[in-house]
Amino acid sequence: GVEGSLPLSRLDPSAAVTPRTPVITSDSERDMVRTEKFLEVINAANTSLPELRKLSWSGIPSQVRAVAWRLLNGYLPANSERREDTLRRKREEYWSFVDQYYGTRHEDIHQDTFRQIHIDIPRMSPLIPLFQQTIVQEMFERILYIWAIRHPASGYVQGINDLVTPFFIVFLHEVVPKEESLDTYEVEKIEAEQRAVVEADSFWCMSKLLDGIQDNYTFAQPGIQNKVQQLGELMKRIDVNLHQHLARHEIDYLQFSFRWFNNLLMREMPLGCTVRLWDTLHAEPDGFSHFVLYVCAAFLTYFSQHLMNQRDFQGLMLLLQNLPTSSWSDTEISLLVAEAFRLKYTFADAPNHLQAPRK
Repeated sequence: GVEGSLPLSRLDPSAAVTPRTPVITSDSERDMVRTEKFLEVINAANTSLPELRKLSWSGIPSQVRAVAWRLLNGYLPANSERREDTLRRKREEYWSFVDQYYGTRHEDIHQDTFRQIHIDIPRMSPLIPLFQQTIVQEMFERILYIWAIRHPASGYVQGINDLVTPFFIVFLHEVVPKEESLDTYEVEKIEAEQRAVVEADSFWCMSKLLDGIQDNYTFAQPGIQNKVQQLGELMKRIDVNLHQHLARHEIDYLQFSFRWFNNLLMREMPLGCTVRLWDTLHAEPDGFSHFVLYVCAAFLTYFSQHLMNQRDFQGLMLLLQNLPTSSWSDTEISLLVAEAFRLKYTFADAPNHLQAPRK
């Protein structure tokens, strides 16, 4: 494979049990050609975002992914002259927030927030050694605490912690020596200055992402309630047999798909697959707020036969909460997003409840 392939498949929680080859390997010839195309667009005096979206939709080569994500996320300006200055300013701004707010985490008014963050972080990707390192957990605690303090309307909600992980892993990959395995790399070995960059950029990109789906995390999480309902409506039209099968066994969509939307499917697949999925969600306009609905529908449909074979509530719930994706690779994600795209266009003329709210 091409140098710098992400070994993220090995971040698959099931990998402890089944040794398998890295998922993100690359057909090097094709990859190098694609990487060249990306670099051409990225290094232009003014990056064309439509062009970058088009290239990124079917997956971003690992050595340009960090920069491509910063651009697609809206964190990095399309104008290349403004980039260096913007990054320096935003990174300094993040660390000034840390100086200003992080000391307040044990004060009465904030200690519940901090306690919740502190409890949630060790639970993230528990089988990946990287996330059990104290230094990494402290980086996440700062990111999430600063975000919560600066967003009092929602504050910290469980699930937000997962949304930092893909950014963190992609930005970390940029600074970890290529020959090292990412999931066991000791983050302390990275220079403090580079760690500070990974942390600040993860904070800003997560913030930008959350700006677009803020109603998912405000009181009672109306954005998610809404999407769960839309998923039911959509499934009734795509796969009526499965829809009726779930209803017959008294399975409520809320019981399994709340987590899908809350964590943007992160808990349902290996981390390497999430990273590949996020290439497409970043490339698709309203990817995280709207297209994700079709991805979830495609995801459910993918396991339709499995689910139809389950004959009772308990069997169905167990399967829905542990769908067999541990051996998934980029190939399955490509099929998934292609199917989601097809659904989006098939139902583009659907009733209003399936339309993205007009901006």
